[in-house]
Amino acid sequence: MRVSFVIPCYRSERTLGNVVMEIQETMAGLNGYDYEIILVNDCSPDDTWGVIRRLCEGDSRIRGVNFSRNFGQHAALMAGLRQSVGDYVVCLDDDGQTPADEVGRLLGKLEEGYDAVYASYAHKQHSLFRNLGSKVNEIMTRILLDKPRELYISSYFAVRRFVVEDMIRYENSYPYVIGLVLRATKNIANVEVNHRERQEGGSGYTIKKLLGLWFNGFTAFSVKPLRIATCVGCLSAAVGFLYGLYTIVKRLLNPQVPMGFSSTMAAIVFFGGMIMIMLGLIGEYIGRIYISLNNSPQYVVRERVNGEEPAGTQALPENE
Repeated sequence: MRVSFVIPCYRSERTLGNVVMEIQETMAGLNGYDYEIILVNDCSPDDTWGVIRRLCEGDSRIRGVNFSRNFGQHAALMAGLRQSVGDYVVCLDDDGQTPADEVGRLLGKLEEGYDAVYASYAHKQHSLFRNLGSKVNEIMTRILLDKPRELYISSYFAVRRFVVEDMIRYENSYPYVIGLVLRATKNIANVEVNHRERQEGGSGYTIKKLLGLWFNGFTAFSVKPLRIATCVGCLSAAVGFLYGLYTIVKRLLNPQVPMGFSSTMAAIVFFGGMIMIMLGLIGEYIGRIYISLNNSPQYVVRERVNGEEPAGTQALPENE
C-alpha cells in the first residue's frame, strides 16, 4: 500500500524539516507501506520554498509545489491531493503540532474498513482564539453540512483513494475540504492522538481568514442558510402582523393611547435590517455563482520540484 502525505506549508522554514524527517523515520518502521510526501508552499514570505527545494533534492519521494501567491490552506490541500497517487492519503500540518509518528493509528483505522479517519485530541494545544474558531466551525459543519455530532474534525486526517478521486472532481472556486469529505462518505471514524505545543511562530488564521473559511463551508455545500433566511423572514412577518393586531386592539380599547413613534421606528429598523441581511446572503450566493461561471480556478502553480506539470493550472481568488 502506498501512502501519500500532503502538507500545506506557510511560514514553516524552521519546522518543516523536522516534520518530514519524522514521517521518514515513522514510515521506515511500518511494514507493508511505501510513501511519498507532497509539500505545497502557499507563497510563504520566508524561505519555506527554499527548504522544500532542498528536501526534494535529497529524496526523490518528496515533491514540491510552489504557488504564485497565497491562496489558503484548502487550496493548497487540493493541489496536493491532485498530485497524490497513494492508496491512502494523509493530510497534516507543517508546524509539528500534528504528530506524524502516530500516523499508524490513522492507517490502522482505514485498514479496519473506514473510508476516512480524523485525528482527535484529548488536550488541544491551540490558542484560545483557534479553539474558539474550531468550535464555531464544528457547530457550522454539524448544522449546515450534516456532520455527525460525535465526529471530531481536525486538520490531521487520512482518506482512501476513492474519496480523493471524488474530492478532486471539484473544480469550482472556494474549495472546502471538510465539505468534500462529508459529501463523499459518511463512513468516518476518529482516532485519538497527542497534540503538541507549537514550537515556532503562530497560527496563520486571522479573523478575516476564518470568516472566509466559514463562508466557503456554508455557501459552497449547503442551501440551508437560504432556508434559514426564509424561515427568519416568515417569523419576522408573523411578528410584524401580530404587533399590528396588538396596536389596533389597543387603539380600539383605549382611543386616548397615542401611537408610539419609537415603536414604529423600532419596527422599521428591525425589519429593514432583516431584509438587508437576506439580500446580502442572496448576493453572496449570486457572487460565488458568478465567479464560478467565470471559471476562476482554485490556485496558480509557479514552480514544481520532482513533479509533472498538470494538464491545467488552477487558481483561486483569496477569500475576502
